[in-house]
Amino acid sequence: MIVLDTPEQIAEFRLRTLHKMIHLEIMGMTRRGRSAYAIVKQETGLKGSRQKVYDQLTELLKQN
Repeated sequence: MIVLDTPEQIAEFRLRTLHKMIHLEIMGMTRRGRSAYAIVKQETGLKGSRQKVYDQLTELLKQN
């Protein structure tokens, strides 16, 4: 079992989770509250449509 206990590891896991959530939103799934798209745009400063933000986030995660 892997333990993510440093702030950097937790932040990366959260960003990867938001990445998957945006993918589900693109496919049509909705949720209550703020969308993952809105959260990612606010926290990372990425701009564009859901697909463009998803693509930019994918590249950002590949670099790490």
